[in-house]
Amino acid sequence: MDDEIASIRKKKREEMEARLNLMGAGVPPLSDLTFARALAEHPLLVVDFWAEWCGPCRRVAPEVEALAVEYAGRVAFCKVNVDECPETARTSMISVIPTLVFFQNGRPVGRVTGALSREALRASITRAFGLND
Repeated sequence: MDDEIASIRKKKREEMEARLNLMGAGVPPLSDLTFARALAEHPLLVVDFWAEWCGPCRRVAPEVEALAVEYAGRVAFCKVNVDECPETARTSMISVIPTLVFFQNGRPVGRVTGALSREALRASITRAFGLND
C-alpha cells in the first residue's frame, strides 16, 4: 500500500512539474518582492498574470513564450502567479486571468485579458509600445 501511494505521489509530482514547464521556463517568474525591480530594470516589460489552475492561462503560456523569443532584446517578459503574489496582483488591479499588462518605463500602457492568439498578442504589444515589426 505504501509503495502504491509513493508511486502515485511521484507520478502526480512529475505531472505538476511538466505543467509548470509548459507554463514557461523561458519567461521568468516575479514575486511580490521582485516586481518593482523588474519594472525599474526593463523599459518595455510584458507581465503575464496567471495561476496554475487556470486553463486559459495554460493555453496562452506557449504563445507568450514564443513572443518572448521573438521580442528578445527589445521587450522583456515575466510572469506573476496571482495565487503566490497577491499584493502584486492587487496593486496591478488584476481581476481576471490570464491578463497581460504592458509596462513602459514602469507605467502600465496597456493590457489584454483571455487566451488570445499569438497574432492578437503581437498586435497588442506592437500597439502598446509603438513598435514597428
